[in-house]
Amino acid sequence: MTAGTVVARGLAGAAPVTLEELDATAALQTRVDRKYVLTPAEVAALLSALAAHGPRVLEIDGDRSFTYASTYYDTADLLTFRLAARRRRRRFKVRTRTYVDTGNATFLEVKTRAARGVTVKERRPWEPATPLAGEGLEFVDDRLAAARLAAPPSAQLAPVLRSAYRRTTVLLPDARVTLDTGLRWRLAGPDGAARGGGTADVGDLVVVETKAGTAPSSADRALWRAGHRPDRISKYATGLATLRPDLPDHPWRRLRRERLGAA
Repeated sequence: MTAGTVVARGLAGAAPVTLEELDATAALQTRVDRKYVLTPAEVAALLSALAAHGPRVLEIDGDRSFTYASTYYDTADLLTFRLAARRRRRRFKVRTRTYVDTGNATFLEVKTRAARGVTVKERRPWEPATPLAGEGLEFVDDRLAAARLAAPPSAQLAPVLRSAYRRTTVLLPDARVTLDTGLRWRLAGPDGAARGGGTADVGDLVVVETKAGTAPSSADRALWRAGHRPDRISKYATGLATLRPDLPDHPWRRLRRERLGAA
């Protein structure tokens, strides 16, 4: 049974939640993110444990799983990647994200991480496949300055990596949980062309992310009781390290060898 099928069956009895209600009750643009990389069997056990908490599933036009496509931007010397590789407490990420199944709506997003591990995501609508320029550059510079990050001008940013996956979003009383299946990466930009446009994927593993306040959520506690602890995985940095063996990969090495290596 594929990971996507396990997720769908595990949530078949859950009530739906609309996008409007999800945004109103759990937008969580400022939050603590915890990520776990699980097998389909481990996901089935998690969903069974969460059934008692009354999970609700994002549903749009009868669908509960949606394709996301992202493009990540970085400098020529990969400053964003290196900040993550060196585990700097204060770091940032710039990307565009397209909701493929819901009208190709695209947003330009800036994610910053504060010293206490709190993630802040800010975004604005963006036209698909539009180069990062003009108002986009102003938005990125403004958000990085507001976060008091010593980042280079956004004009130095260029596409480096693209990712795509299927996402199911679950609303719990104390958190939002996303379950991503079919995650795959592809190098982008001139570097990707020079390297033959390499690709990689995580096979049938599921990337589970809990998004809550500073206190662990019911989903985190269920995972901890089952012996799981948060994994160090970044859809950008882990993907780039997987496709670029010349780059440092220390924060994700164990995950890549023990989980992704078997994918």
